[in-house]
Amino acid sequence: MEYFLTEIQQEIRKLAWRFAQEKMKPVRAELDKTSEFPHKLMKELGDLGLMGVYIPEEYDGLGGGIMEMCLVVEELSRIDSGAALGYAASGLGTYPIILGGTKEQKKKYLPDLAAGKLAAFAVTEANAGSDVANVKTSARREGDYYVLNGTKQFTTNGSVAQIYTVIVSTNPKRGARGLSAFIVEDGTPGFSFGKIEDKMGIRSSKTAELVFEDCKVPAENLIGGKEGYGFIHTMKTFDRTRPGVGAQAVGIAQGALDEAVEYAKTRIQFGAPISSFQAVQTMLADMAIQVESARALVYESARAIDAGVKHVSGISSIAKVMASDAAMKVTTDAVQIFGGYGYMKDYPVEKMMRDAKITQIYEGTNQIQRLVIASELIKGTVW
Repeated sequence: MEYFLTEIQQEIRKLAWRFAQEKMKPVRAELDKTSEFPHKLMKELGDLGLMGVYIPEEYDGLGGGIMEMCLVVEELSRIDSGAALGYAASGLGTYPIILGGTKEQKKKYLPDLAAGKLAAFAVTEANAGSDVANVKTSARREGDYYVLNGTKQFTTNGSVAQIYTVIVSTNPKRGARGLSAFIVEDGTPGFSFGKIEDKMGIRSSKTAELVFEDCKVPAENLIGGKEGYGFIHTMKTFDRTRPGVGAQAVGIAQGALDEAVEYAKTRIQFGAPISSFQAVQTMLADMAIQVESARALVYESARAIDAGVKHVSGISSIAKVMASDAAMKVTTDAVQIFGGYGYMKDYPVEKMMRDAKITQIYEGTNQIQRLVIASELIKGTVW
């Protein structure tokens, strides 16, 4: 379908797709098998300038937005969404600085992130998943520093990122209004990593526990320079990055559809390719319908965000839900078309099905997204 991309967006898309084909495809099976983080691939993405497509030009980025980030995430995810997540998660960790950082914070950190340094966003805790307001990791002011204590779970890019956006409580009595956001650099005394998760899918992406033990962070690293804005920074970030999860899901689904079509044309049964069977044809058609519908929603939400539309929570959540549900259905059908072979690790659709599941869970489960959508409907918010 024609999505009326600008010339620059078309070039970004082509560059990301070529990189995925030439650099990612040859190593995706091994990365999945070993759970090795693709440091070399991330460096090459930085060298190509793709890490900075959504970072303002004044901070050495390309000056694009969510749409450009989504294009890169989608194309990389068509081949390997695990490796692609290293890129996408860095965007998640970067956006709180873009949206809420002071001029000094942006000048200090964004150029390095545009050049290829990795970021991570640390919110989740044992009792604070969907319930972000229940964050218990604390920060207390001591002179020119804040001292952080607590543990974060399920942090994507944890242990491999150099820059972490961390949501903590600076005033427990105020609940969500007592949360604040800090930039914590890897190597800060008192900051270490605990358990590295062994996951079902996206296995080359690192998901780690972050541990803060009397970790001293300079007060100048308080994002925006004000306490009490952590929850707002989190919600604004998620509203703008959920289309990125949708783009990941669209990429996974498109990759599975690509594989299924090619296999159906070459797999011979009863003396004919299975693509000649109407049962298979209808499955392929339904898969294409879901992929294109999800892509249209993701692009629409990304463009709305970049255009400065005031209320984007609803459309952002719709895009994320539609795309991730489509990815799960499309990859399941792709495995079905491959039959017994699809269940084997020799073929990529098995991996794609495992990778798809997480898109229904992180950055807000699809159940929570449906509550957000319903809330926006009841409030009468126009998206």
